[in-house]
Amino acid sequence: MYEYYPLLMVGTIVGLFSLVLLIAYLAVKDKKQAMGFERQMGDREIMRRLLHYAKPYLPQFLLVGVVMLFSIAHDVISPLIIGRIEEMAAGDFDMPQIYRAVAVYVAILLVSMFCTYIQAVVLQKTGQRIISVVREDLFVKIESLSHEQLNAIPVGKLVTRVTNDTNAISMMFTNLLANFVKNMFVIVAVFAAMLLLNYELTLMILCFVPFIVLFTVIFRKFSRRAYRKVKDRTTDINTYLSENLSGIKITQIFNREESKMQDFREKSNALGRAKQEQILVFGIFRPLVYMLYVSSVLCLLYLGGKGYLKDQVFMGQVITSGTLVSFYMYISKFYSPIQNLAEQFNWLQSALASAEKVFTVMDLEPAIQDATDAVSLQKIRGEIEFRDVWFSYVEGEWVLKGVSFHVMPKETVAFVGSTGSGKTTILSLICRNYEFQRGEILIDGIDIRKIKISSLRRHFGQMLQDVFLFSGTIRSNIALRAEDISEEEIIKACRYVNADRFIDRLEKGLDEEVRERGNNFSAGQRQLLSFARTIVHKPSVMILDEATANIDTETELLIQDSLEKMQNIGTMLMVAHRLSTIQHADNIIVLSHGKIIEQGTHQKLLEKRGKYYRLYHLQYQREETAREKNGTA
Repeated sequence: MYEYYPLLMVGTIVGLFSLVLLIAYLAVKDKKQAMGFERQMGDREIMRRLLHYAKPYLPQFLLVGVVMLFSIAHDVISPLIIGRIEEMAAGDFDMPQIYRAVAVYVAILLVSMFCTYIQAVVLQKTGQRIISVVREDLFVKIESLSHEQLNAIPVGKLVTRVTNDTNAISMMFTNLLANFVKNMFVIVAVFAAMLLLNYELTLMILCFVPFIVLFTVIFRKFSRRAYRKVKDRTTDINTYLSENLSGIKITQIFNREESKMQDFREKSNALGRAKQEQILVFGIFRPLVYMLYVSSVLCLLYLGGKGYLKDQVFMGQVITSGTLVSFYMYISKFYSPIQNLAEQFNWLQSALASAEKVFTVMDLEPAIQDATDAVSLQKIRGEIEFRDVWFSYVEGEWVLKGVSFHVMPKETVAFVGSTGSGKTTILSLICRNYEFQRGEILIDGIDIRKIKISSLRRHFGQMLQDVFLFSGTIRSNIALRAEDISEEEIIKACRYVNADRFIDRLEKGLDEEVRERGNNFSAGQRQLLSFARTIVHKPSVMILDEATANIDTETELLIQDSLEKMQNIGTMLMVAHRLSTIQHADNIIVLSHGKIIEQGTHQKLLEKRGKYYRLYHLQYQREETAREKNGTA
């Protein structure tokens, strides 16, 4: 009996480790909801949707499956060849036989390496094509969301969905699934080979399998928690960076770099702690599996080497030196894929969690959609009518209250009022950036909800106070990569709005580089580029929201000249705080607290001596005072 004490000691040690891990497993609760990682989709549903993207590439995956069978041949056959060489070396030493065995081993190794290379290349190309389609679908979905929905989702979170989460899905197609299947094949093939070689030793090795299963189940729980924390902290830091890098100038102006740095440090440290927890989990699991591997090897060597090494009998079967060597190699090849499976399963869970986040965005229904009977307008005259329109951003807090007005084709109408009176909201509703709750908005007598959104917006040109320019060139920002806009049309539009005055002075002209958000151009230059961009797309209705605010006097004169020219193009709707810029408007609508209180021409409103009159004279007095101060200076 004492001969088996070493085996009992090994079993006791493994059992103690198992007991400790089991207690830890039962003691730690998986607080998914508290961590914000509750899963709404089942793995089967997620896989079904992912396989929909993979379906067009089924031949490539079948090719990988066939190649995979050849690639695992080395794992299954090489231990047998090495064992045979051992027996030949220990017995009758026949060099030609050893040469032949080595040649077979090398041939199998080369075939396996070549098949592994083919598998990697095919999977990488196929996986990247699939992920490109997923990214494109996700980007198209984001583009279709309404302004209200985009305002509700942090930009950093959307960036994480398009980059980090799709990369996790890419790993699943290019690596995880193939290796998952390959490891399953290896485990089954190696187990079958061991059974054929010596089933008693195989049964001995199987005694460790329950502990492998137990360790894997416990590892899955802790690793899943660690992955969730890492993903959560990564999203937090991406969101923080997206917001604060965009507003870094404000941080510098108010000298808040240190406080922002402290916030960033806290989020960075939180991500670091999550990463450390993830490393700790793997740092415990890997040695435990390695302990099981070493324990099974020790048992093998003890049983096989007990007494004489040559041709020992264990449970009725002979154990030769070749059998011992082959089993030693098989144990390594048996445990390695089991360990990989546990890790890959959790990577797979991480990829599925990322896929769920991606599909959650894809499943968002745009708040504003085309009606089933929506029509497409090839041309519009520019007649606009509001009929008792009510609108609120927040339920119950009305921004517009029963607004009604009528704009005739090619009229210039200006909206005036204090901040929050609803001026910009009116312009947003006309383009269906938001959906109003009551009333009607008509374009050429047609309810805008009966017009296709793409068709409606194609006829509008919007020029905002905060002009957004994309990285690229002046040319690409004016044409917005539209292929049907010629060089001549771009130059003509620039001349029409006086943008050529500064473009001609640039070294590269229209090909001058535009840095992020156009920060290498002045506010006035950006506004003139915005005008050119609008004109070149030939709108029937032009919308200007504070287009002359915060601009120097010289540039304002150029913009005023441009505005006078543009009034001849089509209907123009304007919002302006500088009342001097709207004196020639056909109709001026004065708003207060979401209602129209006055409307008429500049002269008629002055004659009424109402709200517009007070605003005009107050602004006039301020400008006079400013001019007097400048003259004194």
